[in-house]
Amino acid sequence: QEPPPEPARLLRVLLSVKWSFSVRQKWKQLSRLQRMMVLFLLVVLMLFGLRSYVHVADEWTAVDSRSAAAGQMRPANPPVLPAPQKAAENPEAVAGLSPQKPQRHFRRGPPNLQIRAPDGDPQERRQDRAQRRAEVVGEAGWGAEAQRDGLRYREAGLPGCPHPAFLLPAPQNERQKAVVDAFLHAWAGYRKFAWGHDELKPLTRSFSEWFGLGLTLIDALDTMWILGLKKEFQEARKWVSKKLRFRKNVDVNLFESTIRILGGLLSAFHLSGDILFLKKAEDFGNRLMPAFRTPSKIPYSMVNIGTGVAHPPRWTSDSTVAEVTSIQLEFRELSRLTGDKKFQEAAEEVTRRVHALHGKLDGLVPMFINTNSGSFTHLGMFTLGARADSYYEYLLKQWIQGGKKERQLLEDYLEAVDGIRKHLLARSEPRKLTFVGELNHGRFSAKMDHLVCFLPGTLALGAHHGLPAEHMELAQALMDTCYQMYRQMETGLSPETAHFNLHHTKILKDVQVKAADRHNLLRPETVESLFYLYRLTGDRKYQDWGWEILHSFNTYTRVPSGGYSSISNVQDPRHPQPRDKMESFFLGETLKYLYLLFSDDPDLLSLDTYVFNTEAHPLPIWAPS
Repeated sequence: QEPPPEPARLLRVLLSVKWSFSVRQKWKQLSRLQRMMVLFLLVVLMLFGLRSYVHVADEWTAVDSRSAAAGQMRPANPPVLPAPQKAAENPEAVAGLSPQKPQRHFRRGPPNLQIRAPDGDPQERRQDRAQRRAEVVGEAGWGAEAQRDGLRYREAGLPGCPHPAFLLPAPQNERQKAVVDAFLHAWAGYRKFAWGHDELKPLTRSFSEWFGLGLTLIDALDTMWILGLKKEFQEARKWVSKKLRFRKNVDVNLFESTIRILGGLLSAFHLSGDILFLKKAEDFGNRLMPAFRTPSKIPYSMVNIGTGVAHPPRWTSDSTVAEVTSIQLEFRELSRLTGDKKFQEAAEEVTRRVHALHGKLDGLVPMFINTNSGSFTHLGMFTLGARADSYYEYLLKQWIQGGKKERQLLEDYLEAVDGIRKHLLARSEPRKLTFVGELNHGRFSAKMDHLVCFLPGTLALGAHHGLPAEHMELAQALMDTCYQMYRQMETGLSPETAHFNLHHTKILKDVQVKAADRHNLLRPETVESLFYLYRLTGDRKYQDWGWEILHSFNTYTRVPSGGYSSISNVQDPRHPQPRDKMESFFLGETLKYLYLLFSDDPDLLSLDTYVFNTEAHPLPIWAPS
């Protein structure tokens, strides 16, 4: 016989009976429609509850797996191509790294790397596990970062790279710290108002899209690595891993996307040792290949990376010569790393065809080339500015990249420099500044784009690699001119285009500016050449000139809420008229070259080990086999 129930228990039983009776009464009072709605809501609530339970269970499972992986983590060798900066005096004391002498020009064979679907690729899964282990380590410092990056290389099955020593960032001097401050200010604006988009509009605190591929973020990856901004780099890396997808219906410009996106990913891979960037680079390179499917093998300037349809611009069947001849560094390097020769073969076929074309003038090339016939168009017009500039740059840099073996590239470059000296050089009044003009059907124009200021650096680089000493003399003379394009403006910033005075008049300035040319887009070419000239001569005046330019950028283009803006009038310091746009190359090139200019360490991206593409992304020089 059961004992009588306790008072509390008896009360609970009575309440439950009463509540059940009340619920049944209310349920009967509802209409059929109301009953169906109540049942539907109950089912929805049950489904949400089940989904939340599964999600929480997965989270705890992932935490447990990461903890287990962290427990299994072991030290790894340094990565093959690290941030190339000066090592600490006692590397054994930093993060447990053993001393290792940098090896230059160590030839690596192209790995047999195939891109497969993530679910079926064991290398991808191993890479993901390595990344999860890396995330567990957290704030372990650059030494531990080196160990993780080396682990990524080994687990991906890649062989060694040309520069196997991981070097810790050297202490930054005050001028370099000022560049880091400028970068962080620009990055803060991008991160807050334009994260994941192509370009920041700093005044309206918004963004603009060009390709919709996070252009500024990718362009700045290697800059962050070089400046030692680990936190920002890792955050950007996470975006690339999670958000960067190329399977989208969008037209991209072959040249611009190659130098900024493909070049940026390849450089980030080389500096960090992270296989993620190489896989993204190969995916993107494959999507650019339809551009080469033309009757002449001269690529179209536009390609849809989602549909694979390539085409010329709507208004012409021509491509510009600079567009089709300034993609070779990147495509050649992509072939070397992946073992797939199609990238290199397509790009080098363009070089061979341009080499054999008629219409040149002592090595100078016209600005346009037809994708159907493969011939130059608009004959008789020659410039080293827009539409032709980087053709000359890539002749030299391909020769350097390939280990100085490709004689035809060197001969074309040397012939072009002679053509420049013969047809395009002139001197201004009153300061006798040497400048590079333009030729239009035999008529000389004293017009020089700021873009031409890449030339002093290129000439100096050639002289460093054994070309005639007179190239260095011309480089120094042109460097003075490019500096005066800044110095003679009221804001200390160069216009987009300068016109030089050729006559003895009362005009005191050599540099004249037309109203349509007074804008400054935060371009890098002058500070790029200052970097080369300082690195190769040791003359500190080039550092001082760069310091003046950085000061002018901070004074007239820095936006308080974050970011820097191009301006419309370099001659009006009171009203420079900001244009509300920060080009991706300001982070990818301008600030990077300023940081390198202010460094006194010749091993920081040594010019004997790296060659920079035209977007300032360093790629390794191929060492002899």
